[in-house]
Amino acid sequence: MSNKWMRLAAVLCLTTLMSTPALALKSQYKLSMVVGPNTAWGMGAQRFADLVKERTDGRINIKVYYSGALFAGHQTNEFTLLRQGVADFSLASTINWSPQVKELNLFSLPFFFSQPGSLDAVVHGKTGEQIFARLEQLGVQPLAWGENGYRQLTNSQRAIVKPDDLHDLKIRVVGSKLFIDTFQALGANPTAMPYSEALTALQQGVVDGQENPVAGVIVPYKLWQYGQNQLTVWNYVVDPLIYAVNGREWRAFPDDIKQAIRRSAEDAAQYQKALARVGLDDGAALAWLKEHDEVPDVTDPYAVLEENGVTITRLSDDQLAAFKAKVAPVVDQWTDTIGAKLVDTARTDQQQAR
Repeated sequence: MSNKWMRLAAVLCLTTLMSTPALALKSQYKLSMVVGPNTAWGMGAQRFADLVKERTDGRINIKVYYSGALFAGHQTNEFTLLRQGVADFSLASTINWSPQVKELNLFSLPFFFSQPGSLDAVVHGKTGEQIFARLEQLGVQPLAWGENGYRQLTNSQRAIVKPDDLHDLKIRVVGSKLFIDTFQALGANPTAMPYSEALTALQQGVVDGQENPVAGVIVPYKLWQYGQNQLTVWNYVVDPLIYAVNGREWRAFPDDIKQAIRRSAEDAAQYQKALARVGLDDGAALAWLKEHDEVPDVTDPYAVLEENGVTITRLSDDQLAAFKAKVAPVVDQWTDTIGAKLVDTARTDQQQAR
């Protein structure tokens, strides 16, 4: 081809590219949520939607779909639906995505994050970077880390102070094999079911107990009204959340909108984490909310439980050691599934933060 024709072809190609319209923005985007709006989790999702609308001058409008409305209550399908574009955005628990993203099972290793501050060290360290990179490879753009808190155990039968106390108790767990393996190792009878079915199962006695964060789920859903009058504080699993967007949608956004969305996620995550930690830390969360003039009607969740007749059992280090010994084989087995290198990186992040 002569230089003349090559120049003409280049001009035609450039003209075509310049005349191709950008992908139109949607009039409304869908954000997927597992729980309801009256939780720190739900409030964090709405805060994100509000900030995005404000910072994009109304160009990006996000509607929050609470209580599993976009995935018919089957929460472990959420990651797939986000990848497919059924949902555009999500504020999701790593637990619910772990069946499709094996690396996220890291956060469900029993007693791996039992020390205060260990989660922050990992998600803001090299481990968090590697996990976010993996999500990008799978077609989901992560934006920021939120938190649902430590998961504690409730039941309607008896106080749990040693593994034998769990013998044959029917415990509702999320549909993750790691949770089933953990509770089987402890001698319980785990039953996997969506949270949309859990309240009815508790009320009817189909299951004896469940495990969830106190401020994130147990208090907002008033589980004492469903017979859950025993609570064991054992910090056995922590529950980080991820603000994320479908990868194709993300790539289609102009740079200024991307910047606004990412900044909104980071700011909403700070607010959401503070809500989740009120009454559960040394007062730093409430101080942050007051400093930013964001003081919702929050109280110590453990005080709320006691006021409603819930017996709270706090395990000592010696008591916890017996539970840790029972689940040690589960940790070893799932370390291989998750990836030993990633688990080692998480341990290093924790050690460097001490």
